[in-house]
Amino acid sequence: MAREPLVLYLDDVVRLRKPHPCGALDWTVVRLGADIGLRCHGCNRKVLLPRRTLEKRLKTFVSRGPETSGAGIVPTATGVALPDQQP
Repeated sequence: MAREPLVLYLDDVVRLRKPHPCGALDWTVVRLGADIGLRCHGCNRKVLLPRRTLEKRLKTFVSRGPETSGAGIVPTATGVALPDQQP
């Protein structure tokens, strides 16, 4: 049974299950797509994680980014749909 993909927005602040080597737990979403770009709050390092890996490592959302900017991307079977578009 397929699960709904995690909806992410630019500037979401997420907390992962394990800390970064610098000691920080929180990350900001800076890139959306098949790979999710994250920036560490402790050392400002940027990393790319596959969406599936991020979904497994995600503990909680600290804060959500602006949903009205149209920056949320949801993968669909036929490609990518923005929140204001119907797949």
